Amino acid sequence: MSKPPSGPPRRPPAVFSYEDEATERHDNGRQKEQRRRPESFSENIVVTADEDDPFLNPDKDLSAVPVATPLRRRTSFGKIAAGAFGILLSLGLGLWTDSLIRDLFTRADWLGYVALAVLAVGILAVFALVIRETLGMMRLAAVQAIKAEAEAAMVETRPAKSRAVVGRLITLLSANPETSKGRATLKATEGEVIDPPHLIALAERELLAPLDRKARALIVNASKRVSIVTAVSPRAVVDLLYVLYEAVRLIRAMAELYGGRPGTLGMFRLLRDVLAHLAVTGSIAVGDSLVQQVLGHGLASKLSARLGEGVINGLMTARIGIAAMDLCRPLAFHALKRPGIGDFIGDLVPSMSPRGNTP
Repeated sequence: MSKPPSGPPRRPPAVFSYEDEATERHDNGRQKEQRRRPESFSENIVVTADEDDPFLNPDKDLSAVPVATPLRRRTSFGKIAAGAFGILLSLGLGLWTDSLIRDLFTRADWLGYVALAVLAVGILAVFALVIRETLGMMRLAAVQAIKAEAEAAMVETRPAKSRAVVGRLITLLSANPETSKGRATLKATEGEVIDPPHLIALAERELLAPLDRKARALIVNASKRVSIVTAVSPRAVVDLLYVLYEAVRLIRAMAELYGGRPGTLGMFRLLRDVLAHLAVTGSIAVGDSLVQQVLGHGLASKLSARLGEGVINGLMTARIGIAAMDLCRPLAFHALKRPGIGDFIGDLVPSMSPRGNTP
């Protein structure tokens, strides 16, 4: 039997807290209890849910562009004053011309006859210009009339009005070769569709679908040109002038595509309607939410500042094109999907779209 060890009994190990360590542990505990809840450092940062993200859900358009409508033509004191002074200036010009021709006849008869011939040529040119501008305004009015009549015919129970609208639409687009297949389809099915909404929807799909594809190509090409030019141009004035040039060019091409073919005055009216729509809806610049989506997905880290600015200008041009499409299209969007800004992001920045990420 072994002998127990001699000496005092051994105590079990224990932990001792010094006063400074206990105070430090108590202070750390109070800091943990008083720690504030996490929050954003800036109220301008917006976190978008996955279901609302246009890059994760390409079919969802985050920044839906409001539909553009023509301005109401109203009589104002400014228009009355402009008309009165215009008549007064015309009378003054007529008196000056009469006095000039009389003076030329006084000097030599042949000078007077030459002046009369030049005056006749000028009057004929003015008449031709007036006729051209009048026809252009009538074509634009016809487009808006077809759109309004189609909306009214869709709520009718009888197909008479809808067939009349489709007939006017076929006449308007008869000069466009891209609508030949659709016109043949409508002629082959004439009398078979009697429901007005279905008849107008069929006309929209058959006649306007190829034109919508071409309109989208026009918007994409204009947006790409604006994006590239404004990214490399050294001056902001150059950016502004080129964006204005492309906007005018895009609006005219859109009007001619849908059968409007406006003259100079009609073009000014269309441009005024588009700019008024963008100003009223606050869409002259791309929406803040869309910019945050683009920049939030790494555009700022992948592109330079100038190239990112070019992309934003391209998206602004796309909004102008969508507004021009609303104004120039002879039927409102019902059977076909109306394009949105999200449809053009992938064309301007392929790496930001799901198509650009696929091998």
